[in-house]
Amino acid sequence: MVHIAFDIQEGALSSVRQDPQTFARELRIAAAVKWYEMQRVSQGRAAEIAGLSRSEFLDALGRYGISPFQQTADELVQDAEEANRG
Repeated sequence: MVHIAFDIQEGALSSVRQDPQTFARELRIAAAVKWYEMQRVSQGRAAEIAGLSRSEFLDALGRYGISPFQQTADELVQDAEEANRG
């Protein structure tokens, strides 16, 4: 396991009204959600990065307003049309 540490000004923690442990947890989740949204990681890997189960990660996606699907609606329609032709 890799341990990553960095310094944060106390004012940053007080402005978000979180203790260091909660801040670190939320930071991991936010990073994982963003990387998933950017399609840099899979849903399973993002959940692992966030330190959550897959189900908990899906809940986190909902809190951030991010779709659990990495395809757009147009891509899904196109895939369905191609499947019906074949």
